[in-house]
Amino acid sequence: MIHVITHFQRPSAEIVNAYSSLASATIHEAYGRKGYIDCAIKPIRPGLKICGPAFTVQCAPGDNLMLHKALERAQPGDVLVANVGGAYDYGYFGDLMATSAISRKVGGLCIDGCIRDSATIIESGFPVFARGFCIRGTVKATIGVINYPTVFGGQTIFPGDLICGDDDGLVAIRFADLESVLEKSQARVAKEIEKAEVLKSGISSVEFNKFGPIFEASNLVEE
Repeated sequence: MIHVITHFQRPSAEIVNAYSSLASATIHEAYGRKGYIDCAIKPIRPGLKICGPAFTVQCAPGDNLMLHKALERAQPGDVLVANVGGAYDYGYFGDLMATSAISRKVGGLCIDGCIRDSATIIESGFPVFARGFCIRGTVKATIGVINYPTVFGGQTIFPGDLICGDDDGLVAIRFADLESVLEKSQARVAKEIEKAEVLKSGISSVEFNKFGPIFEASNLVEE
């Protein structure tokens, strides 16, 4: 069995750069409300953004050995997407690992578990999305797999899928869908700018969106 797959198709730098300016909620809506990742996996501080190809990591519960291997093999810009087998309450990633990740130009970490040394990692600026913080240490004993499909926050993530995140959460876009979803996302941004200008005039969102018939059909009573 091959434990570590090192070669897979990644989005172009142009595609990644274009997505990096888009809000995760905008992408999710433009994608037909697909790609949602469990909102319990949050940025470790306000204002963080993450955008890059998924480099998937399957760790054994309470064991971060494969995260160390992932840091060795990831390419610049890759986002580590780590599944920890449901054992959330360990600190799988610490400040020394963040130092290594920054020096190797890794694009960020998304982990369906906890990290530790959070204050130092936050100060470093390395983008991390996690379930929280935990002081509990891990072992380094069990081989897992890297760059196989993995279930992460309720989504099946494939290596090379694009992972985008901000304060509102994370969204995953399949490699094959990147160009079409980008076009729809950019069109949505343009349309929302137009809508905002109209709403600035003072018109209510009920009137603007023509929600009146919905309230009437639901027999809404006002007094």
